[in-house]
Amino acid sequence: MEKLKEIRKSSITVGFLYETIKNRLKLEPLTTAGFENLVRDKNIHRPGLALAGYVELFTYDRLQVVGNTEIRYLNSMPLADRISAFSTLFKFDIPCILVTAGNRLAPELLELAANHSVPVFSTPLQTTKAVYFLSDFLDDQFSPQTAIHGSFVDVYGIGLLFIGRSGIGKSEVALDLVERGHRLVSDDVVYVTRKGEGILMGAGTDLLKHFMEIRGVGIINVQNIFGIRAIRFQKRVEVVVELMDWKAGEEYTRTGLDQSTLSVMDVEIPHIKLPIYPGKNVTVIAEVIALDYLLKHYGYDSAKEFSQKLEQEIARKSQDNAKRAIDYFEHDFE
Repeated sequence: MEKLKEIRKSSITVGFLYETIKNRLKLEPLTTAGFENLVRDKNIHRPGLALAGYVELFTYDRLQVVGNTEIRYLNSMPLADRISAFSTLFKFDIPCILVTAGNRLAPELLELAANHSVPVFSTPLQTTKAVYFLSDFLDDQFSPQTAIHGSFVDVYGIGLLFIGRSGIGKSEVALDLVERGHRLVSDDVVYVTRKGEGILMGAGTDLLKHFMEIRGVGIINVQNIFGIRAIRFQKRVEVVVELMDWKAGEEYTRTGLDQSTLSVMDVEIPHIKLPIYPGKNVTVIAEVIALDYLLKHYGYDSAKEFSQKLEQEIARKSQDNAKRAIDYFEHDFE
């Protein structure tokens, strides 16, 4: 597979954030200026210490969440002191403020935010729940991403990413799997995002969605032909299957004891090199790959069990050379 170029988003606008999550968080804009401000960090900050005057560790470039604690602290002050404390935030280039739990800021404080072009939003959600949704959204936006040329299919709940040279038959394998009841995630271009430390999520582009190019046929819409059950929008990447042209004399895995991996954005993914030639049933093999991965996930390894049985048989035969290799079952001669 060609060397992957990692894509990282450096910032998003407050306007994009608002339009994307306004329904989920039930956001109400309390000021309208500053929607072009940039959020440059996926983490969230509670500005309680900054309101109290300690700004040495104030991470101002993050989205600022004002909850019950901050509101009660501000409301405990006379209005003049409240304005002075709130003004501390605007000595820094903060992107926006989210007020949670249905709280409201005094009109004087909202006017102060508007004068500094800092959007203020309100949500009825409690702080913990709002932060959970925001963190998930921002983590998705700022996670490293790469584009891979291949076909991505959910086979028995396992995300199989098919890669290989152009024209080797990745789309045809994916189409055959869909016809057998499996689900297409993306064809041609798969965007893979690293979530957390060791999770890769794959999805298609907004343009391609679930269209597929079949050489000799043209562009088809998998969802329209096979129905909604034949697609899904995202899936965890669990196995990379590399389709390769069969070459005589090439060494290919025979036992499966030596499992190779492929590094995708520093995450090691099981990597299977599958040689193909005319007449080979790649679709059934792909199903077996998915089922074998499931077995390994639940603690059963066919290759290791066979190796153990072979070692036991060799040890047994060295002690009893007279025993027959096969005992027919209950005189079944059919």
